[in-house]
Amino acid sequence: MSWILQTISSSIGKKLLMAITGIFLVLFLIVHVSGNLLLLKSDNGESFNLYANFMTNNPLIKIVAYLNYAIILLHIGYAYFLSQKNDKARPIRYSLEDSSKNSSWSSRNMGILGTILFIFLLIHLKGFWYEYKFGNPSIISYNGLEVKNMYSIVIEAYSQWWYSLFYVVSMLFVSLHLWHGFKSIFQTLGLNHIRYTLLIENFGICFSIIIPSLFAIIPIWIYFNI
Repeated sequence: MSWILQTISSSIGKKLLMAITGIFLVLFLIVHVSGNLLLLKSDNGESFNLYANFMTNNPLIKIVAYLNYAIILLHIGYAYFLSQKNDKARPIRYSLEDSSKNSSWSSRNMGILGTILFIFLLIHLKGFWYEYKFGNPSIISYNGLEVKNMYSIVIEAYSQWWYSLFYVVSMLFVSLHLWHGFKSIFQTLGLNHIRYTLLIENFGICFSIIIPSLFAIIPIWIYFNI
């Protein structure tokens, strides 16, 4: 047991945990955007409300949700630790060193990106999760099943131009974070290989563009169509 704690507390262990939690969050984004796309169905929110009710009341899903909250906090905590450690390791930035030639902007500013995304996450949770759990959403019935009308909360939020714009811009930062993070996961786990490294990088680029774009389409569509 002690060797596990020693591994986790080491720099390599922390990077490994960042990679593992990163994988979990990538999978979460896929599931999350799949459910959110139900908002685009022309059924007055029935599919999305039933999906939201299932995700918040199924015992197994609730356990996964709490695990997801813990993983997000763990990912943020270790990201902050590694960012601080890297800054201390390079207290002096040499004027002759042009780091932009050796790394991308996102890789050099993961701390900034992480902070921006953390702020977005707090606002996002307050606007949706908190309102659903502790607010006073209306109740709607589908074939006798009464559920909270999460659809109305989303529509109200995205009907405000500033919130839709905030969400779309935030997805740009999500894309940049994924762009670097996806490649870092494979590097940390030692899964890079000359035969398929390029394939992994291209897949990561596509993933970091497609998933945030799908998220961004939702508020844009709602704002201009509802």
